Amino acid sequence: MSPKNTICLWFDKDVLDAATFYAATFPDSAVTRVTRAPGDYPSGHAGDVLTVEFSVLGIPCLGLNGGPAFRHSEAFSFQVATDDQAETDRYWDAIVGNGGQESDCGWCKDRWGLSWQITPRVLGEAINSPDPAVAKRAFDAMMRMRKIDVAAIEAAVRG
Repeated sequence: MSPKNTICLWFDKDVLDAATFYAATFPDSAVTRVTRAPGDYPSGHAGDVLTVEFSVLGIPCLGLNGGPAFRHSEAFSFQVATDDQAETDRYWDAIVGNGGQESDCGWCKDRWGLSWQITPRVLGEAINSPDPAVAKRAFDAMMRMRKIDVAAIEAAVRG
């Protein structure tokens, strides 16, 4: 049975490659259905992959090969909470090392232009500290980073 709510992501033409990468990279992720176009359409032909149903970390998604009309933007991103530096590095390196690009404050883009926030839990806890001085130190440390450095966040928390 299809989920009641699904995130729909528009891709130019490589949704199956993207969904397969996400399923191989993140736990609780899978490609569950590939639908091929029954006829020609503005950006493709009969038999081309039209949609792919997949999940990313348990979140149901539908990818559409809709052509070049629309691009991903930072207005949508997957935020992945990590437990330690090793997990942070693994996901960051998988995304950036597969044709993606780094950005600031734990953000990166995959090679299809989709944005990801690879966010260690320690960062969220520090920024939400009831002690405003701790929160500011952690926030200031994060603002100087690309990939989040867990040890540097922990040092900022300690002061």
